[in-house]
Parts: sequence; C-alpha cells; structure tokens
Amino acid sequence: QVQLVESGGGLVQAGGSLRLSCVASKRAISSVTMGWFRQTPGKEREFVAAISWSGGSTYYRDSVKGRFTISRDNAKNTVYLQVNSLKSEDTAIYYCAAAFTWGAQVMAVTTYDYWGQGTQVTVSS
Repeated sequence: QVQLVESGGGLVQAGGSLRLSCVASKRAISSVTMGWFRQTPGKEREFVAAISWSGGSTYYRDSVKGRFTISRDNAKNTVYLQVNSLKSEDTAIYYCAAAFTWGAQVMAVTTYDYWGQGTQVTVSS
C-alpha cells in the first residue's frame, strides 16, 4: 500500500510558478511509476505528467510541455511537479498517483492504484 500526500498548491497570478510536492509513505516508491493528474468541477480527471521509477523517462500532456517539469527524489520518497508560466486554464485540483507499470498506459487514470487527496492550484488572470 502507498499513502500519498500532496502540498504546494495555492493562488498565483498568470505567468507565475509553483512547485507541487507529493510525499509517499508506508512503502518506498523507488520502483514505482508516479504521475500527476488534475481535475476541475464537472470535468474528468486528466493526465498531466508521469515519471518512471528511475526518473529517466517522462510523459507530459501536450498543453504543459515546456512549462511543467516532473521530477523525483527517491531518497526522500517524494515526487515534484514544477509548474511555470501558469495560465488560467491550469486552475484545478492536482493529484499525484502511483502505478506499478510503465509505458503509454501511464497517461490513463485507470492505470494508477493509489491516489493522494489533491492540492488546489488557482491561477488568477
């Protein structure tokens, strides 16, 4: 079992930056794929980014490429999402999640076995 807790969200002006963190507990995540998703009211949860267990491979949704960076520190059992050049359409609750596989399927919600409670990111224009 993996317990995930996100932090780092907040209110930021358009063009600003935040660093989201996701700390895992109850087991090490060094062999686990980690992902970030986001959701707004009335919409389905959507993929943002994923990182392989070693950190050597990543996936991003097209709209965040060049602005968001996913990284991990396995020694700290933590995954990060650096979000830069924020836009109003980035406003959402951001969730981290853990999966036990890799490949293009990590862009699907159903691939993930464990989820955090989310952290709110609000971008004002």
